[in-house]
Amino acid sequence: MGVDYYNILKVSRSATDEDLKRAYKRLAMVWHPDKNPRNKKEAEARFKQICEAYDVLSDPQKRQIYDQFGEEALKSGVSQPQANGFRYNSRNPDEIFNEFFGGGGGGSSPFPPSESFYRADGPPRKAAPVENKLPCSLEELFSGSKRKMRISRNVLDPSGKTKNVEEILTIDIKPGWKKGTKITFPEKGHEQPNIIPSDLIFVIEEKPHGIYKRDGNDLVVNRRISLVDALAGTTISLPTLDGRTLTIPVTDVIKPGYEMVVPKEGMPIAKEPGNKGNLRIKFDVKFPSRLTAEQKSSLRQVLGE
Repeated sequence: MGVDYYNILKVSRSATDEDLKRAYKRLAMVWHPDKNPRNKKEAEARFKQICEAYDVLSDPQKRQIYDQFGEEALKSGVSQPQANGFRYNSRNPDEIFNEFFGGGGGGSSPFPPSESFYRADGPPRKAAPVENKLPCSLEELFSGSKRKMRISRNVLDPSGKTKNVEEILTIDIKPGWKKGTKITFPEKGHEQPNIIPSDLIFVIEEKPHGIYKRDGNDLVVNRRISLVDALAGTTISLPTLDGRTLTIPVTDVIKPGYEMVVPKEGMPIAKEPGNKGNLRIKFDVKFPSRLTAEQKSSLRQVLGE
């Protein structure tokens, strides 16, 4: 199959020029032979691969031929109609590296002394993750939704200068996600010398709901009913989180603290597609504040033993 240049740079096949530059810069800092004296042979091989991958993918003509015919055809000079007489020339890895970072000649280290990210204690560290709260309604967490988040971040251009860019991140909220669920966008924090950008993390929070309270995978609702309804039965209606109306007959005698369970009308269970928790209705019985002598007499006749 030949060499997979996209995999070497850890980029997608639709990577832009900026994506390629960022990927090359990050990997070249880690694998330059001068940074890896203990495993110099492996580092030289990896560094050469990284430079070759960038050389091919950053050149529109080389990339087109590579995408169509592969690495072997690109290098072998096999004539292809679309190649238009193209001849492959490989650039020197140090030449590519110096375009990004500068460096001295005469066999000296290409690392400029002013660049603090070339230290003797190993590759650049990664910045601590940045967490942001993502408040969601129960309706969103019931049915799922897509949220688009606009972020602003600093990125480094090949010369090391900082510029601010805006990006839109899409968060695909799955039905049944709970408070505390984390969505991670790797290395979407600010770029700066010697530091791998932080991961950007969004943490799900549940907004309070006007009717329901969530308890794990269950939904809980409180309903106050009269003493007459508690004894004689009633019917209650509840709006669901996906826009339906539940009509629930209450036939049992309701005692204070009684809880009615409606199966499969709770929250979706994220790890069990198609399955849901239960709806739990907690009843509060409203007792009359006073009764007339006639009402008391009637009640004793009906309820007395």
